Amino acid sequence: DEFYFTMGQSPPGATLNETGTGLIFYQGSSDFGFRFPNPRVYTTAPTRIANKYETLVSVRAPVGDINMAIDKCCLGRGVAAFRYKYDETFYSYTYYKLRSLMLLIKQFEDCGTVFGSIGKDDFKSIVNLIPPKRLIDEFQKSVRVLDDKVMLNSIQIRTLTNLRDTLLPKLMSGEIRLNLDSHD
Repeated sequence: DEFYFTMGQSPPGATLNETGTGLIFYQGSSDFGFRFPNPRVYTTAPTRIANKYETLVSVRAPVGDINMAIDKCCLGRGVAAFRYKYDETFYSYTYYKLRSLMLLIKQFEDCGTVFGSIGKDDFKSIVNLIPPKRLIDEFQKSVRVLDDKVMLNSIQIRTLTNLRDTLLPKLMSGEIRLNLDSHD
């Protein structure tokens, strides 16, 4: 009743690449990081899409891992994306509400014949309390400031990590030299 959600659908294997061509593709929880997924695979033929800030939940073993899309992305069949029905900018509320439902979601881990999974009808059957709109608004206003800082820090860490991984081999090989003499 509170969220729109999209179940993932994997694009054809021939459209996948690791060169950064196309849209970021997340197959499942193996792509998840601390709060945001780690891009490693891309697709030139995206099927199901999640927009920036939507909450991502793993729906196949392991069921119930959670992240937030830091960019528009393609969802594989191991991921579902959620957004608040009444205001898509309420991404903090969506993220934390789904975290609060993890025990209910994770019960589906033991429900597959070979491995755990949760489907669209399973999500629809989860019963939970919906707080009054006033409380949702207050929560979002308070928490979004903190979440935005976490996101900014995560982006900066990712940028610095990429810079380190690019420059360090060049420094070690001598391809780049630093002048350490200072004439201050």
